Amino acid sequence: MKKLVLLGVLMVVAGFGFAQSPTPQKKSFTAKTTGKTRPAPQRPPLRRESTEGSLARASRGGNPFQLLNPRAPAVYGRAEDNVFLDPETGKWKGFKLLTINF
Repeated sequence: MKKLVLLGVLMVVAGFGFAQSPTPQKKSFTAKTTGKTRPAPQRPPLRRESTEGSLARASRGGNPFQLLNPRAPAVYGRAEDNVFLDPETGKWKGFKLLTINF
């Protein structure tokens, strides 16, 4: 009988030793950093409009009648952008209706 009690106690102690803990440790799945930083993102290059002139500007949007208004706000551009100027006298020679840049 003593052997049976001793065997039972050993089985209980062994059971406690191999049992899982009530709160298992959680594993972490985070990546280790190497100390390298990512390069800063580059901005795309500025796109230059390939056309100029009164007709091209009117077709892009906005109020096309403001192109004719001498007192139009600066949002609609300057008058010098849509006219040919004589380099010697500084007077206008003609209008730029459509100019293609390449």
